Amino acid sequence: MKRAAAPTTDRPAGGPGTRRVTGAHQSLSKYIRARFDECSRSQKDVAQYIVDHLDEAAFQTAEELARRANTSSSTVVRFSQALGFEGFPELQAAAREEYRRVHSQAPNNGEGASSSPLFSLDQNEFEMALTADHSNVEDTARKVSRSSIEALIQAIVSADKVLVAGTDQMAFFASYLRHLLMLLDLRVDVVASPSQEALSRLGRIDTGTLVIGLSAGRPHPLVVRAMKLARHRKARAAAITDATLSEVAKLAQIKLYYSSNSPAYVRSHTALLSLIQALAYGVYAQDSAQYDDRIKAFRLK
Repeated sequence: MKRAAAPTTDRPAGGPGTRRVTGAHQSLSKYIRARFDECSRSQKDVAQYIVDHLDEAAFQTAEELARRANTSSSTVVRFSQALGFEGFPELQAAAREEYRRVHSQAPNNGEGASSSPLFSLDQNEFEMALTADHSNVEDTARKVSRSSIEALIQAIVSADKVLVAGTDQMAFFASYLRHLLMLLDLRVDVVASPSQEALSRLGRIDTGTLVIGLSAGRPHPLVVRAMKLARHRKARAAAITDATLSEVAKLAQIKLYYSSNSPAYVRSHTALLSLIQALAYGVYAQDSAQYDDRIKAFRLK
């Protein structure tokens, strides 16, 4: 990524010497999105994580952010400098400013006071993880597009066959989605590893196939390959991902985003699980009487 000219230097509330990435009140997230294609592969990991996890970027150290983005702290620093900041503290100040602005504009829930927290302020690690999962489900529910959900449900119902691609940690969720849809007697295959059998399934993608790619962070090359094959063969493709700038999302016609913030050493997939189950129920609700008969027949096989 080529180093840009320094952003405009209006001094925000972040403190003396803080640079502001605003021409006409441009947020840090928008600035990163505008320059995303100029980033190196490792810098894109940092960019994706900051855009989708602004609250964590605003308050974590460079080392913590690097660990969550699966890169090094030096890459985080270089990314900050490539954007025109002196270093990570200046980028973090811009992230905090955007975070405060977004939350100060958040609408009240109409009850005159915010809902009570799940746990006390002195949370232990267990309680922190549960609180993060609760927030992820709520954040995903608020941001998910009804039109995208309806489009994916119709695509599943109308497809001749569904191919779900998800590797490593996503392999479980790909198999679970297959299980839920097969209970409705739908034709579903999974690609979870670069085995000969899985590659042969990719080779059978055609215009009647719906390809669903699952990814967390940087997508696996096999999932990207499945999405590219879908585009090449004019098949429909959908992405379910926690990174709005993901390559998988760019290759899909239908996109669903879930939140995966977590204080733990791994991403949270609670919202992804909820999304998959709700999606399957949405398919079932299209014709529950018909699907009830299918479920009975499937269980008798």
